[in-house]
Amino acid sequence: MQQTGTGRGGVELTELGSFDAPLYVTQPPGESEDLYVVEQGGTIQRLTPDGETSTFLDISDLVTSGGEQGLLSVAFSPDYQRDGLLYVDYTDLEGDSRIAEYRARGGTVDLTSRRELLRIEDPYPNHNGGLLLFGPDEKLYIGLGDGGSGGDPDRTALDLSSLFGKIMRIDPRASGDMPYTVPADNPFAGQGDARGEIYSYGLRNPWRFSFDSATGDLTIGDVGQDAEEEIDVVAAGAGSGANFGWSAFEGNQRFNDDQEPADAIEPVLVALHDDGNCSITGGLTVRDPDLPTLAGRYLWGDLCLGELRSFTPVPGEPADDDVALGESVEGLASFGTDNDDNVYVISISGPVYRLDPVG
Repeated sequence: MQQTGTGRGGVELTELGSFDAPLYVTQPPGESEDLYVVEQGGTIQRLTPDGETSTFLDISDLVTSGGEQGLLSVAFSPDYQRDGLLYVDYTDLEGDSRIAEYRARGGTVDLTSRRELLRIEDPYPNHNGGLLLFGPDEKLYIGLGDGGSGGDPDRTALDLSSLFGKIMRIDPRASGDMPYTVPADNPFAGQGDARGEIYSYGLRNPWRFSFDSATGDLTIGDVGQDAEEEIDVVAAGAGSGANFGWSAFEGNQRFNDDQEPADAIEPVLVALHDDGNCSITGGLTVRDPDLPTLAGRYLWGDLCLGELRSFTPVPGEPADDDVALGESVEGLASFGTDNDDNVYVISISGPVYRLDPVG
């Protein structure tokens, strides 16, 4: 395995294009060239290597956009080259979170193929999570915040009968009357009032999470309240049933005293608001062989500061080598990768960048 990098320098930002409030970039399995850029207003743009763009999906008439609402991510089926299926997470015209399936035919999405998997009535407009991601096990993982407002007012994050404040794990294939299947090996499947979809819990707003393409480790950037942002790292498979502590804890500090912290997993890194942080942008563990200074390091940042930083992610161990890369992005919204492990950085202000070796 490549030696872990120092995290300092050696890279430059190459702007690939500018978009309308982009939030996410990904590539379907088996695709070799085009990238897909999710725009908050409800569109997905296809970006070719020569910089040409075309609209791949437009559901703007279904989407409430602005603040923390909008079209938040897309995940392509692991078998996309055969089945053409993709999944989107968005806030609808009532402000509720929806997960829907579409099928692409001939390079464009057939809007009549829409099939709804999940609708969650949101009491507040913020903390929608929004990331869809197929894991190494080819199950669909869904991040959802605690329902919004502030301070977890409805105490949902540690409540196993609620989907709020969770990462869910489902098989998107229908099962009987259900539009999706709850995997039998989910940690709370068949356990009383607990929702079987739940994989991990105790999260405030898991805006972005990722699986290490080399190890399968799960890393979560969980947006904090007023004082601490946090990054959590657990070994492959150890996220099943994991409790990350909100709202008994914010970061590593006690928060709601009426919430029991039962075996809460401590964050490996806490970023303080006192240092200028405001909303963590969870990233990914870099595996691009052309970026040796970032090899094996978890790349992350903060929406307000925009500074790209990285550390060596070790499950359960506090990060002791977090350093600034030497590059910044205004309005840092998200990170992404393609099938060749290239790394992309997204600014909600418009630009989408690729991280390239200097020179």
